Amino acid sequence: MSNLKLTPEDIAIIEGAYSKQQAIELVSNNMIQAGFVAQDYTQAMLDRDSQISTFLGNGIAIPHGTTEMRDSVLKTGLKVIYFPQGINWDEDNNTAYVVIGIAAKANEHLDILRQLTRAVIAEDTLERIKQVKIPEDLLAIIQGN
Repeated sequence: MSNLKLTPEDIAIIEGAYSKQQAIELVSNNMIQAGFVAQDYTQAMLDRDSQISTFLGNGIAIPHGTTEMRDSVLKTGLKVIYFPQGINWDEDNNTAYVVIGIAAKANEHLDILRQLTRAVIAEDTLERIKQVKIPEDLLAIIQGN
């Protein structure tokens, strides 16, 4: 089991209209500021999403870098941004409200991905996401509570 923990301090709420590229850049910048990744990881995240959509479902997207750029990960960590207005994420017109930036040196992030899977498959997740007011509300959803 991993000791990687997500806290309310890892979650930002940003109002306004943003593009997918802007959302990825914002979450990447938060990861850079936290010391999780090097500057070039932003492009790796954009490249990865252009290869295949990082939209999971139920309003959640998990942009992350390409495996070739794993050396740009300084330490494993997550940053989350909640966009109440939503972001048009892909050509299927999926809307992401929760953007979870993932930086992983190895497999430490898999426990959090397992928790996310529970959130993605829960029938009420999207409605709960649309009701989020504070980071703690979103943390409970992400943790599968």
